[in-house]
Formats: sequence, C-alpha cells, structure tokens
Amino acid sequence: MHERATISDRLFERLRMEIVSGALAEGSLHSIYALAERFDVSRTPTRDAVLRLAEAGLVTVERNRGVRVRGIGVDDIRRIFELRLLLEVPATRFAAAHCTPERARLLEEDLEVMRDAAQKDDVAAFVERDIMMHERILDAMGNDRLTAHVRALRELTLVMDASTFDRSRSLLDVHEEHLPIVDAVLAGDPRTAGDEMNRHLLQTARLLMRQVGDRTGEPLPDGWPDDLLASASAPV
Repeated sequence: MHERATISDRLFERLRMEIVSGALAEGSLHSIYALAERFDVSRTPTRDAVLRLAEAGLVTVERNRGVRVRGIGVDDIRRIFELRLLLEVPATRFAAAHCTPERARLLEEDLEVMRDAAQKDDVAAFVERDIMMHERILDAMGNDRLTAHVRALRELTLVMDASTFDRSRSLLDVHEEHLPIVDAVLAGDPRTAGDEMNRHLLQTARLLMRQVGDRTGEPLPDGWPDDLLASASAPV
C-alpha cells in the first residue's frame, strides 16, 4: 500500500509537470492503460494519480474515452482568487476586530521570519511562513472549514505551478505587501485590514493571470476585478 502511494505520488508530479510545461498538450486524450505503459507502472497508481489531477482541474476523465488534458488558463486563476477574495477579506476584518495579544505576537514573528527568508532568498521557507501567516489570520474566526478551504485553494495554485515568488516580484516585495495587513490587524482596524488584504490578493491575482496569459496567449478578463468588487459591495 505504501509503495503504491509512492508510485502514485511520483507519477502525479511527473504528469503535473508535463501538463504545466505543455509537454502534454492541452486537449490531448490519453488512456490510463497507455499512461501506465509509458511510465512502466501498473494501472492502479496511474488511476490514482489521474484522479488527483482531475481534482486539481488539470484533466477531465471522459467515460469510455480516457483522460483529457485541460491545461491551465487565465480563468482558472480568476476563479481561485475570486473565492479567496470573498473568504479572506472579511476574515481579515474579523481578525482585526478580535486580535488577541498572543495572535499579535505570532503575526509579528511571522513577518520577521518572512523578512529573514526573503533576505536569504529562501523561497521554501518564505512560502511556508506566508501560508502560516495567512492561516493565522483565518484562524481568528475559529472556523476550521474556512481555513481548510483557503488552504486547498492555495494548494491548487501550487499544483498549477502558478507562483509570483521570484518570478514577477521579489520575496521582499511580497513581504512588504504583508506589512500593512498585519499593522492594521494589530491596530484593531478592520476596514484597513480588509482593504490591505484585498489589495494584496488582487495584486497576486493580476500578476498570476498575466503570467499564465503570456504562456497561453489569453487576454486578461474584461472588467475584472471591478465587476466582482461592485457586486460584492452592492446593497442587497
């Protein structure tokens, strides 16, 4: 069982990278049997890896036909960040209104670790603490489903190899974007905290969509994010 999981994990990563790089062309159709034969593994771990790719939205499983490569498009990034905006901005306002001294201390520690990692250009350490800091803010609501859902959305972008870190902005740039968020949370200022989180997420989304669009030739969506923000703030 353990060996099967290891094979499945390796195959998942290999197929993921081939989809991200374009080696497996978007729209191409593959059978489980052919993939298993190509990588010289059995069909069970191959099926497991394909199902994980389907959960991430990188492929679709077509009944009696095979596995269709979806690829990664601008719209995938848009959908992920619309959910993050709708979830994380109000959660950040809540965190600012209910920030305990212990949470404040830990958030300041997160910023210090992120700054040190940025100065050392340690991407792995920076990403780990960045995720921790965002989840610390979310955890203020005491809703583990919320935290888990946002974590899953972030993992999707990682699976898609969609990252701005040391690509379209430096680690120090990203660290700087987090400073006003934490400052507002520590100051107990919900409006500013939410606005700064909103600004940070929008900046990340725009950069990622531009990166993906440069690769796929897709334009950025018209009217985004203005349409989304207008709808979110409209009176009911």
